[in-house]
Amino acid sequence: MLIIKVAISLIAFLILFRVGLSVLRGLATPIPEPPPPGELRKVNLCYRCSLCGTEARITIATEEHPDPPRHCMDDMELVTANE
Repeated sequence: MLIIKVAISLIAFLILFRVGLSVLRGLATPIPEPPPPGELRKVNLCYRCSLCGTEARITIATEEHPDPPRHCMDDMELVTANE
């Protein structure tokens, strides 16, 4: 009975150790450099047309803060900018 408890404890320790080690490795990884200008980058911007209510989401752009899209012959309003 004692051997089973020790084995289970050892397995739990190894699992927790590996998970903790992988989390620490993830935190130690440096932030990647931004891509050069003109190259596509990931963004998460949501726009809404103030006249008709149409919504648009931009996920890839050449700049971090691109110009708003046009709809109904007017610029759309920024609703959310999740970065």
